Amino acid sequence: MALYYGSEEYWFKISARRREMKKILAFAILMVFGLAILAGCASMTGETAKQNVDDSEIHTQVTASIVKDPDTHYFKIDVAVTQGDVVLTGFVNSRQTEDRLVAKIREIKGVQSVKSLLKIEEKK
Repeated sequence: MALYYGSEEYWFKISARRREMKKILAFAILMVFGLAILAGCASMTGETAKQNVDDSEIHTQVTASIVKDPDTHYFKIDVAVTQGDVVLTGFVNSRQTEDRLVAKIREIKGVQSVKSLLKIEEKK
């Protein structure tokens, strides 16, 4: 039996095809938006989750090194870690103390570089 333009069966097949195409189109749009959201989450901070954890671990180890050092544990030294790059700010009592501290920090696994902005605090 041939389908003709005005038949009920013709319109039923056309509407079924349209429903199927709408489902496929909706699925494709959801996939595109889903992938865009997932890609956007990683690029918002510029860091992956692993890099963020590594920076936290490095920060903890650097802080522990400062606290364990007999010449620096009572000074105010701030530590900032970004993608393995460590920046130290604050005060120390001598250049030798600063050099020793920077050398200890460079030995920590994951540290890419150490920038010391430490100032020498004169003894009074």
